[in-house]
Amino acid sequence: MIYDVAVAGLGAMGSATVLQLARRGVKAIGFDRFEPPHAFGSSHGDTRVTRLAIGEGSHLTPLAMRSHELWREIEQESGAHLLSETGALIVSSEANAAQTHVSGFFGRTIVAAEKFGIAHELLEASEIRARWPQFKVRRDEHGYFEPTAGFVRPEACIRAQLMLARRYGADIRTTERVHGFESAANRMTIKTDKSQYSAEKLIVAAGAWLPDLLPEYARLFKIYRQVQLWFEVEDAAAFAPERFPVFIWELQNSARGIYGFPALNGANAIKIASEEFNATTTADAVNRTVSDEEIEAVAALATANLAGVTPHCVRATACLYTVTPDFGFVIDTHPASERILVASPCSGHGFKHSPAIGEALADMALRRTPRFDLVPFRLRRLFS
Repeated sequence: MIYDVAVAGLGAMGSATVLQLARRGVKAIGFDRFEPPHAFGSSHGDTRVTRLAIGEGSHLTPLAMRSHELWREIEQESGAHLLSETGALIVSSEANAAQTHVSGFFGRTIVAAEKFGIAHELLEASEIRARWPQFKVRRDEHGYFEPTAGFVRPEACIRAQLMLARRYGADIRTTERVHGFESAANRMTIKTDKSQYSAEKLIVAAGAWLPDLLPEYARLFKIYRQVQLWFEVEDAAAFAPERFPVFIWELQNSARGIYGFPALNGANAIKIASEEFNATTTADAVNRTVSDEEIEAVAALATANLAGVTPHCVRATACLYTVTPDFGFVIDTHPASERILVASPCSGHGFKHSPAIGEALADMALRRTPRFDLVPFRLRRLFS
């Protein structure tokens, strides 16, 4: 059988893409070396932040807005609960030592909100403390609150998209590793550890395994290990979603910021994490054990800045960021073959955009014009 499109990797981007292809009646096949959703890549840990005004660049905001629409469609079709608009608070100051992905993140978030008419509030420290006393904000800190932001459930998103993709006729091959491919004039040959397949197009959406499949561009995609931690709280009700928002905090007292989520499903703990970019790794060599030292470092930041959070960690897991030099995405045709599309919309802030990117990749594979301007995501910008 010759497929129209093959997708290598069925995490956030791959599962979204194979669903969008299958919805269009495309003969699609998707591969993953594990059984997604799984805990070996970048799309696990119960929650991912979603926000509409994107401080990493206002060109991303239309993707986030469209993704919220698509998640609601997928929820209705699948019956899964994927998106919770609990609101999100971003805290920063002129004296912040921490930085979120790009310089000027807080101000750029406001610019994006104003440009696209996204509802938001700008809050002084006293207003933040009055509304959410859990935050120990300093007098010279300020906040941006976006009521339609919140979180999505990554495992549930992937599970729902793959379920629907199968329903629409996609061939989903799990526990099957793609280890190579060849491009010929008339089709692609995809080689796995179990068989060999033919397709008109191939979309490489392998996340942290992308450098293995595209070794010629491996230097452009650095893999960083991150940890996600859940800390016990003194009063679970005080951290329930209706009383505590998703947050991102560019701290003054640390070069590392923190972000976190409310307590879910009545749990007596909340997820809090930071980001670390000191040492690269690979998807296969990464240390997946979270050390006591790592827990203690984040616990110190959490307890110093959040009232009611204890240093007792009840759960810890490691995940992976695939990071480009400018923290942007790559969504482009491979320079050597128009039959290969490269999708690396990650860098630690990709999940919130994944349904819209899946839609765009499906359009690209079918030679249709995507609804978004994809020029900012071209691979060649990283060559200089």
